[in-house]
Amino acid sequence: MFYWVLAAAALSVGIALILAIQKSGSSSVPDWSNAVRPGELSPKHAFLSNQCETCHTPYRGIEASSCILCHAGNATLLARQSTAFHATIQSCSNCHIEHQAGVRPIRMDHDALIAIGRKSQPAASPADSSSLAALMAMLGSRSAAPQEQSLDCFTCHSNRSPHRDLFGKQCAECHATSSWKIAGYKHPSAASTDCVQCHQAPPSHYMGHFHMISKMVAGQEHARVEQCYLCHQTDSWNAIRGVGWYKHH
Repeated sequence: MFYWVLAAAALSVGIALILAIQKSGSSSVPDWSNAVRPGELSPKHAFLSNQCETCHTPYRGIEASSCILCHAGNATLLARQSTAFHATIQSCSNCHIEHQAGVRPIRMDHDALIAIGRKSQPAASPADSSSLAALMAMLGSRSAAPQEQSLDCFTCHSNRSPHRDLFGKQCAECHATSSWKIAGYKHPSAASTDCVQCHQAPPSHYMGHFHMISKMVAGQEHARVEQCYLCHQTDSWNAIRGVGWYKHH
């Protein structure tokens, strides 16, 4: 009987605490937040340390609406091409994990984006397809995993693409979500003269530096900017023909 009474009393206290917190906020019960906090908030959210209900909704946990209430007006976030997708993602806690003290609450999780249901990539144009087919043949072909195909990679990564849209927008055909590096990549022949199809010269090559320094070092006084192969070699941009390793940028 004593244990039954003790259990009933504990249950009553627990219910009373929950009702009090839901009605008046976590600050209404002294030290309540300290007793249940799994870890310290990140510095940016530290001011919410004793206001659990700001982010946590009773019986439902963390909802995106709670985050959006504060962050919807982040013009910088929404204006950047690589982060503009936040306007429609409608899910925050998959990638932004709090209560890890000084750790920045950002964990880029492509699987989470897939689960959320990112839109499928747009179909490639005929020109894109032919360029991509040539590249795939050179790489020895790689089939993108179904989950990678469901991601619209180009929407977030086009500003980092060095391909200048020559290979279309089907990034997953060559790249994986774990790394942009391509294990099976084989550079075209060292005798190739079509370097400019993939490589754009640095800004200095379009200024006096190219004529006064670059040409002189390589001994190619009549070289044009697009004739990369006259000075550079395929093992490294800094390996100059007839000169060796030379880095002057």
